[in-house]
Amino acid sequence: MELSHEEVREIAALAKLAMTDDEVALYAGQLSSILQYFQRLQQVDTSHIEPTASVLPLKNVLREDVAGTPLTPDQVIANAPDSDDHTFRVSAVLDSD
Repeated sequence: MELSHEEVREIAALAKLAMTDDEVALYAGQLSSILQYFQRLQQVDTSHIEPTASVLPLKNVLREDVAGTPLTPDQVIANAPDSDDHTFRVSAVLDSD
């Protein structure tokens, strides 16, 4: 499939790209080569290949989710900039109107 210069200009307009005539000619050839490669890939029989998200043997390396000893209220607020009776105090974020 060969892209015409007009088709390349339309694609460039959709992408909001300004192109010179030389660039249009260059990209017409490059995009046509890419489309020809995809046409070749369409001919490959992949019916016997199971769909996969990745070809790499990836796995999670997270630690076990084991409950630990909970913090006491004093430990929780120990580094808080401002607290009152085991609660965090923060500046108001809403108007009082």
